[in-house]
Amino acid sequence: MAATTIDSSSERIDYAATLSERAKLLIMLGVLLGLFLEALDQTIVATALPRIVSEFQGINLVAWVSTGYLLASTALVPIYGKLSDVLGRRAIVIWGIVVFLIGSVLCGIAGSMIQLVIFRVIQGIGAAALASTAFAIPADLYPPAERARATGLIGATFGIASILGPLVGGFLTDGPGWRWAFFVNIPFGILALAVILTRMPKLNSGQRDPIDWLGTGLLLLAVVPLLLGLSLDKTLFPWNSPLIIGLFVAALVAGVALIAVERRVASPVIALPLFRIRAFGIVSLLSFLFGLAILPSVLFLPLFLVNVVGVSATAAGSALIPQTLGLVATAIIGANIVQRTGRYKPLILAGLALSGMSFVLLGTMGVNTSLLDVTWRMVVLGIGLGCAIPLLPLAGQNAVSYRDTGSATANIQFFQQIGGVLGSVIAGAILAAVLTSQFDALVKPAIAQLPPAVQQQIDLDRLRNGSAGSEGAPAAGATPAAPLDPAVAVAVRQSFATSITTLYLAAAVLAVAALLVALTLPEIPLRTTNNDDPVPIEA
Repeated sequence: MAATTIDSSSERIDYAATLSERAKLLIMLGVLLGLFLEALDQTIVATALPRIVSEFQGINLVAWVSTGYLLASTALVPIYGKLSDVLGRRAIVIWGIVVFLIGSVLCGIAGSMIQLVIFRVIQGIGAAALASTAFAIPADLYPPAERARATGLIGATFGIASILGPLVGGFLTDGPGWRWAFFVNIPFGILALAVILTRMPKLNSGQRDPIDWLGTGLLLLAVVPLLLGLSLDKTLFPWNSPLIIGLFVAALVAGVALIAVERRVASPVIALPLFRIRAFGIVSLLSFLFGLAILPSVLFLPLFLVNVVGVSATAAGSALIPQTLGLVATAIIGANIVQRTGRYKPLILAGLALSGMSFVLLGTMGVNTSLLDVTWRMVVLGIGLGCAIPLLPLAGQNAVSYRDTGSATANIQFFQQIGGVLGSVIAGAILAAVLTSQFDALVKPAIAQLPPAVQQQIDLDRLRNGSAGSEGAPAAGATPAAPLDPAVAVAVRQSFATSITTLYLAAAVLAVAALLVALTLPEIPLRTTNNDDPVPIEA
């Protein structure tokens, strides 16, 4: 069947050929500052949340501080990506920084939990603009053959922010107060805004098409109910509750309508023809699988460290630092290898193989696992992720016409974020089911062996939500005067170990699936220019 092409006849400026190297570096500095701002905020706020909840007495709304941000920052990513192709990257970045700073100031002066949730949504609206353009701007400045170092720096920026976030958040929360966890964004944002305003050109990909407002609305109507249905507390709103079912039905109806509309409009917000390009479709699927496996693996590690290894919450948070350092180092080294060799597929395959191996190793952990045992396994995972994740946007961009770079890049990120949300929900459900089964099989029989008076002092719900206790410390679920019986403590630790390692083995299966998918990825030679030749679409 004859191949079709995406028209790319609109006039544009080839910024990769016309801008000086100094100008490109200054623009990248502004982009990295904005990205650092957005990435740092996520980890800082997580550290400050306990103090915020204590001040506002808002435990019932605490999940919405993250959920509201997640809804906005995920749902708007593909929309901003398309807008950046039409309006130019500069306008979207400026908008993102300004809105993010406004949201930060409002969060810092919030007077109640509900206000904080609303202002976090505003932050998320700005964050989506920054995230959607971060990987697209290097595509404006460098042709694919010269782009790897820039994308590697973006991956490194995320890693550094994730290391500094908890440290800075803890310092600010314990020092001047939790409100400074939001105010700290202001100087970084102003500096990034100054660089963007003075150094960044429009960065327009050449599209002159009208904005697809109907598709934009339908996309929001599909994604927001989907994310809400996945994110709402299932103890309050079970999967079979009318609200959850209604949200999923609404998402499905809007999604079907979106596909019908996008097939007919001239400039769709979701460019469906791009998914007929084999390489782009495979990269999108890989991004989804990465999100599905990675976020839960990091999210539940502190739970293992506290409840099985027996370290403090602070030590559990610090245990992620070596993994992040491995990711940062490998992202930079891998980017330089791609820049020199022009080959990206071998590194993606190596990264997936290492990630899968690390998940298997994490799945072998048990009650005798030490902090060192966990740390070196996470370093292997960090090396694997650093090899693969920063290169997926590059592989996707290289497969599409330059004029669709913003939309294509945003779609890749969108699939990874959706995968992360879905993966967290599935992992949480698996964890709860396995943990309940393990408590029935191990913990309850151990408790039954104790004297009735001791049994009455043990709260099973607290044990499920707390810690089996570190050495020499009373466990959650036992009173200070009556430390948890050693046999029960071991049973609790074994229950948590089995439950969490089950998640890692499931992640290993996903990594193997991703590796098999990646083997089919065609390695298109990296283009040496940004000349917008029509891209053949495989029919």
